[in-house]
Amino acid sequence: MRFKKCLVAVTILVTAIIIISLFVPKPSSLTLEFPKIQDEKKAIFVSYIEYQDYIKNQDIRTAKANLITMLDNMEKLGFNMIIAHVRSFSDAVYPSKLFPSSEVIVNKEGDELPFDILEFIIKEAHLRQIEIHAWINPYRIRNSTNIDSISKNNPCYKWLGSNKLKVIPNKGIFYNPASREVRALVLEGIKEILDNYEVDGIHFDDYFYPDHEIDRDNYASYINEGGKLSLTDYRLEEVNKLVRATYELVHSYNKIFGISPEGNIDNNYASNYADTKRWMGEKGYIDYIMPQIYFGFLNERKPFLKTILEWNSYIKLDDIKLLPALAFYKTGSKDNYAVSGSTEWQDNQNIIMKQVIASRGVSHYMGFSLFRYDYIFGDRYKTETTMKETEELLKLLIHS
Repeated sequence: MRFKKCLVAVTILVTAIIIISLFVPKPSSLTLEFPKIQDEKKAIFVSYIEYQDYIKNQDIRTAKANLITMLDNMEKLGFNMIIAHVRSFSDAVYPSKLFPSSEVIVNKEGDELPFDILEFIIKEAHLRQIEIHAWINPYRIRNSTNIDSISKNNPCYKWLGSNKLKVIPNKGIFYNPASREVRALVLEGIKEILDNYEVDGIHFDDYFYPDHEIDRDNYASYINEGGKLSLTDYRLEEVNKLVRATYELVHSYNKIFGISPEGNIDNNYASNYADTKRWMGEKGYIDYIMPQIYFGFLNERKPFLKTILEWNSYIKLDDIKLLPALAFYKTGSKDNYAVSGSTEWQDNQNIIMKQVIASRGVSHYMGFSLFRYDYIFGDRYKTETTMKETEELLKLLIHS
C-alpha cells in the first residue's frame, strides 16, 4: 500500500514537471511535437447568444446559411464536438410539447419557430463528423426578474407564487432544485430530446443552486419527517438525484452525459451545491467532466496547472474523462481576478494553445472545449491578439 501511494505521488510529480517544462522557452518547432491524442475531443460552446446574433430576426435562408458558415468554420479549425444550447431558459430551440419556443430565436416566447434549429444543426454537424451534445440549463428560467415575459404555455407559469421556483432580485428566476416536480420536468424534457433527435449526448453547465434560501421550506419538511442530513448535504443530494437520474436516462439511449461545473472546486460546494468529487469518484453520475478552468498560468488564486491537476486527481474511474473548458473569451483582456497575473491574457498570444498542450499530459484527459464560438470566429471580438491566438491554436490542431 505504501509503495502504491509513493508511486502515485511520483507519477503526479513527474506529470507536473513535464507539464511545467512545456513552458520553458524552447524552439517553437518543438511545441508541435507533443504526442497526438487518439480520439481527442475538440469541443466548442455554441450558446443562446450566438442564436440571437445569427438566427433571430433573420429570414430562414439567411439563418440556415449563418449556421452552415458556423459549422464550416468549426470544421476548418478541427473541432469535432459542439456543446449546443437547446434549453437556456425553460424554453426550447426545437418544437417541444413541454417547453415554449425560445425568445433567443423568436420575438415573443411561444411564437412559432422559423424551423427546427436543433434538427438542422444535428444534420449539418453530422455531415461534417461533428458530435452534438444538447446543452441544457435545468434550473434557469430567466436572467431577469420580469415574469411578464413568461408565456402561459411555459411549464413554470403554473408554479408562479409557489416554492417550486423563485424570483431572485438582481439575478433572475430559477426552478427550485429541491422540488420533486421540477426534477421530473427536467427529466421529461431530456427524454423528449432523446426520443426525437440524434444527439450524441446531454450536457449541463454550472447553474445549480441559485441561492441559499430557495429550498428552506423543503428542508424544514425533510427534517420534520426525520431527515438527518445537514442542510449542505441535503442540497448536494438534491442535485445528485437529478444527476443520477439523468445519467441513467441518457445511458438507456446509449448516449453520454457530461457536466461543466465551475472551475473552482470549493465554490461548487460552498454555493452551487454541485458534488463534483462524488461525480468523478463514483460510477453512475457522469461520463465526462468539463470544468470551467478559466484561469491563466499566472493566476495568483487559481493557477491553471495546479487547478487542472487538482481536478484530475479526483477522478477515480477510468471510464470518467476530463475535458477542461478553456477561456478563449479572456484573450486580450485584463483578468482582475488573477491579481498579480491580471495582464497575462494581454501580454501573451498563445495561452490557449499552451493550455491544450498542458492538458494533454494529464492522465484522464480526453479533450478540451473553448468558450465560446463568437469569441473565436465573430467579428465583434476580433482583435490582433485574438487572431494571433487563433493562428497559434490552428498550428496545434492541424498537427494533432
